[in-house]
Amino acid sequence: MKNSMLSRFRLPLPTRFNAMRRQFLVHTGALALMIAFGAASAFAQEDRPVTVFAAASMKNALEEIVAVWKAETGNEAVLSFAGSSLLARQILQDAPADLYISANVQWMDEVEKADRLAPGTRRYLVSNRLVLVSAGNKRNEIDLTPDLDLAGLLDGGKLAMALVDAVPAGQYGKAALENLGMWEAVAPHVVQADNVRAALQYVATGEAPYGIVYASDAVAEPRVFVASAFPADSHPPIRYPVAMLKQGDRAQTRSLLGFLASDEAGNVFLKHGFFPLPGGDS
Repeated sequence: MKNSMLSRFRLPLPTRFNAMRRQFLVHTGALALMIAFGAASAFAQEDRPVTVFAAASMKNALEEIVAVWKAETGNEAVLSFAGSSLLARQILQDAPADLYISANVQWMDEVEKADRLAPGTRRYLVSNRLVLVSAGNKRNEIDLTPDLDLAGLLDGGKLAMALVDAVPAGQYGKAALENLGMWEAVAPHVVQADNVRAALQYVATGEAPYGIVYASDAVAEPRVFVASAFPADSHPPIRYPVAMLKQGDRAQTRSLLGFLASDEAGNVFLKHGFFPLPGGDS
């Protein structure tokens, strides 16, 4: 009798399974919403660290500048470094960032077109120069003219560059080599890295005898030698735009953005191999 009574209240197995599955999905969906809401709420908190997405070439200088800012204000910041293109794509996919510093104008333009920038916050920070660096055992200065046989100079080795179709340092480097009439001969010997600091490491570790990086990168790595600087007119101007993102519009972010434009920060940028902006840039 007991079993008979219980069986009246038991659902057939498929029906029970479906009911349990619906219940699980409801609880799982609710949990996912709670997690998502919690993450969004955490990002919206006024006192959370400022999240900075910055071009890889900014690493050394920006770490020092932010350390000074933190000591002076008591605020915190989290720095994320990568190629400007990768960072821009992450921002367009709603990555939680407050400030974006790009190594060229193009990727900042893409973020601005998507209406992600806080109005009136975009400006230029510093400029840079493009150099040819060599491994430590090759310390000869080179005259970068159209007559130079750069492919022959590699002597079977590789020319390290950042991604030539996506990362600013690689794009500037390819433009300079095309301008000097060297690209076609050199292209088969190019090894591409995800960002300019990775290209620098290829040369520093001797995996590539030469590489094209920014002047600031060469300052950051004592194992490389600056063989030559590319003519300034061989590639587009190298300028670093910075802007606050709409989702990061709060007092702490504005504080750091303002500090980046200070004389104190400017001196740190100079120490790390960056250059002042040409007259009229802002």
